[in-house]
Amino acid sequence: MFFDALAPSSALQLTRFTDVDAFRPAESLEDSRSIPLDVANFTAARAIVNLPACRIIVARSFARILETTYRAPGGMVILPMSDNLRASSSGMDIDSRFFIALRGSHHCHFVEPQINHHALMIFSPTLRDRGWFDRADSLWVRIADPAAHLHARQLVQDILRTAAVEPRMFETREVAAHLQEGLLLALDDLFQIDPLSERSAPSAGARSAKLVQQVDDYVSAYPTAPIYTADLAGEFGVSVRTLSGAVSKVRGMSLHQYIRLKRLWATRMQLLRSGGASVATCARAHGFHHLGEFAAAYRATFHETPSETLARARQTGLSAN
Repeated sequence: MFFDALAPSSALQLTRFTDVDAFRPAESLEDSRSIPLDVANFTAARAIVNLPACRIIVARSFARILETTYRAPGGMVILPMSDNLRASSSGMDIDSRFFIALRGSHHCHFVEPQINHHALMIFSPTLRDRGWFDRADSLWVRIADPAAHLHARQLVQDILRTAAVEPRMFETREVAAHLQEGLLLALDDLFQIDPLSERSAPSAGARSAKLVQQVDDYVSAYPTAPIYTADLAGEFGVSVRTLSGAVSKVRGMSLHQYIRLKRLWATRMQLLRSGGASVATCARAHGFHHLGEFAAAYRATFHETPSETLARARQTGLSAN
């Protein structure tokens, strides 16, 4: 990806992350929460350019479960920046053929099984309505025309490269507005698609997404209780098969794996802010009563022992958000 060829400037904010704990504070400012799926190979980066009525954020993400609330009163477009993007939203598979459009506020759940590259273009409410967003507080996943998609992607890349090497161009509003207008025209073409090709994420897998949210709420409400699949399905009034299928569809893993991952991650967050609490206390607070099994699962997930996490937090003064 072109991140390696970029350098920060007065017009380009460039940040690279090689440690998940350093990434968390930046993410929390955006009302996002990620559970990494491959901590050992964590890497992330983002580049930000501001135009007169548009902010462009190009990100290199990581394998994760992402829960985020987008707030875009002027609208937002998420555009794949590579040909091999893989993700899902509420159980709907998304690849590089699609782009996402949103206006207003929307709480989103994504699963990214791999490193992805994408651009977020967030528009100011002052931007003149171009007829892109006809419904507020909804997220749409649309099939992009390949030529229009490629053109928009290349323009985003060109804007970032220009910001890196010729930042003074962005100091002149007329020049910056010209760059912005070229991007807006490219997005005009992107939105000129066959309405029949539009796929609505809220309606696809809505029931599955609701069940997963119920699982999340239950795990949060009963952090120390043992959770059995049959009891959980009964609590929600569905069959075990329906519940297991919903979690597999939306989160890409079994119900057991998902609950264990959430509890492991919650334990890690407590270890990072624990102060004087012990590993055993933190583990038991999140339902891990067999400490040997807990330690093995923790090490396999985070590639360090719970004691190492605790010691590192005390040494560096890390605090979980």
